[in-house]
Amino acid sequence: MDTPRFGVPERLAQRMTMAEQHEYLRARLTRRRVLRGAAATAGTAAGAGLLGGAARAAGQGPAPAVSPRPGSATVDGALVAPFGRHLAFGEDPRTQMRISWQVPFAVRKPYVRIGTSPLELTRKVEAEVRHLHTPSLGDRLPAVEQFYLHAAVDGLRPGVTYYYGVGHADRDPAEPRHFASVGTFRTAPDRPGRFVFTAFGDQGVSYDALANDQLILGQNPSFHLHAGDLCYADTTGHGKKSDLYDARVWDSFLAQTDSVAASVPWMVTTGNHDMEAWYSPDGYGGQLARWSLPDNGPDPRKAPGVYAFVYGNVGVVALDANDVSYEITANTGYTDGAQTRWLDRRLEQLRERPDIDFLVVFFHHCAYSTTSAHASDGGVRDAWVPLFDKHQVDLVINGHNHVYERTDAIRGGKVARRVPVEGSADAVHDGIVYVTAGGAGARLYEFPVPDSYEGHIEDLDEVKTYHWTKDGEKSQDTADWSRVRYTGFSFLAVEVEAGSRPRLTVTALAESGERVDRFEVTRPPRQ
Repeated sequence: MDTPRFGVPERLAQRMTMAEQHEYLRARLTRRRVLRGAAATAGTAAGAGLLGGAARAAGQGPAPAVSPRPGSATVDGALVAPFGRHLAFGEDPRTQMRISWQVPFAVRKPYVRIGTSPLELTRKVEAEVRHLHTPSLGDRLPAVEQFYLHAAVDGLRPGVTYYYGVGHADRDPAEPRHFASVGTFRTAPDRPGRFVFTAFGDQGVSYDALANDQLILGQNPSFHLHAGDLCYADTTGHGKKSDLYDARVWDSFLAQTDSVAASVPWMVTTGNHDMEAWYSPDGYGGQLARWSLPDNGPDPRKAPGVYAFVYGNVGVVALDANDVSYEITANTGYTDGAQTRWLDRRLEQLRERPDIDFLVVFFHHCAYSTTSAHASDGGVRDAWVPLFDKHQVDLVINGHNHVYERTDAIRGGKVARRVPVEGSADAVHDGIVYVTAGGAGARLYEFPVPDSYEGHIEDLDEVKTYHWTKDGEKSQDTADWSRVRYTGFSFLAVEVEAGSRPRLTVTALAESGERVDRFEVTRPPRQ
């Protein structure tokens, strides 16, 4: 059939951008409810859900607090338990933390208590409410109301462990009965030193995703990078209004992630499954409701997954590859080049800082991968790889392909240095190592050739693969850069060392805890 159960007819969606599809759906939804005689309800739904507290994608400023819809039930605040806590740094991880969580019903006066002892949560910070309304998407999917709460905590001291509790009117986290729900985090140190961060992409809600989360906790990371395709509430991932979507999956995802993200800053960016066009012209209204991330990108109200921060001697840059993708084009060009111009400036600024040794960039679509599913995106190669070379980026982390794959050191699109397991590379002299870490928990993909990983080496001189071109076609490639391949659930653990000979020790760990890969990224000795 041409018309899906809900959404834009496929023949139209094929040639419409996310913004055009959004307007189509918004008008269709409003017409349908008016015809049912529910004009007042439709006005509330369109204002609060599609354009309001979550979206703010047209340069209207931060999302405001939104009250419950008329006629919604009220619940005793003492009985409403927060869940789905997730932390994120502000622009300065030494002094800023963003604490976010969810409640199943609207609450009054939400806040965070914080202190340097779990028994003395003396500082109180008011939280912002972001109410997200998802309309009914057919007989099997009812309308969903979600309430996300965010507290911006500034003025913290570097290198200090803090304790916090989230609460609201009638539920004080400092009360002894709520002591078990007190969380903790540690700010970034004032001076570079040894630390670990972790990374993966393409997680979803599953036993494998939960297992990866628990293994990450065992690494004691200072922060975690999530390279997009977070929960798969949108299971189709084409960036179309005809995509299947169930907002309730986010509740399960944030509950699953709480055990890690409540203490480890969870720094996310957006994948193709995160373009949820119900909420805003570019599909990121839902992300703006759920996450509080550094607001130093080209336009944080429109592109929430684009930002940068510095931790110790590492500069980290998050990008939204939906903007440059040749494969999935619903949002291609939506920043009109602003993101790429910002990337050039930001990498230059970070590289000029004497306290920064390493530049790490993470985003969703792969610059270099050989899987049979998505392979490589020529849009990423055309727009960003030259900038990575120009500014000597040290490590690039992607998702999108649900496997682990790692390249040799690449410069100008060609292998500049072979980097076997236990090998090393220097971005100044050798080139950049690209890692696909898409085995976080979603259904696994396949390679066209055998796996090759630590203890199971199957070295090949070349792999027949392809990359996506500007006209949306697959162009055949012969890849001589695919050095490590592993079909299994996994994640990255990166140990960072400062000093006169700084280094990144990058380890890929399987869900079983088995080591899949290990290599080093170094910088020349400081003068």
